Amino acid sequence: MTVDRDPRSVLESYYEYVDAGDTDALLELFADDIRYERPGQGAIDGIDELRTFYEHDRPLEDGSHEVDRMIVDDNYAAVRGRFSGVQDGDDIAFGFADHHEFDDDGLIVDRWSYTDRDTV
Repeated sequence: MTVDRDPRSVLESYYEYVDAGDTDALLELFADDIRYERPGQGAIDGIDELRTFYEHDRPLEDGSHEVDRMIVDDNYAAVRGRFSGVQDGDDIAFGFADHHEFDDDGLIVDRWSYTDRDTV
């Protein structure tokens, strides 16, 4: 799939792909040296660890993101929204704030996720 590499388009694609479970398309949005941090949990370093996370370790089994606000400033973006889905067989819903940094090729090189749940 071809994705417009401006940050807003990349992030719109990100939420679409993650909700669809399309790991291959999702990983094309990230730089090989991606660092993904989720406070209270171990950092994910590199595209291989990110693949493992999305294919095997992500505790959310199903669901969708609803973006309330996206602010883009050059190579940085902040997104606020809500997620509803399934975790450990239970229906869940929570708010999130994601922050992203993009490299010069328009790929996500740093990602931070903050939620009002301890483990996602």
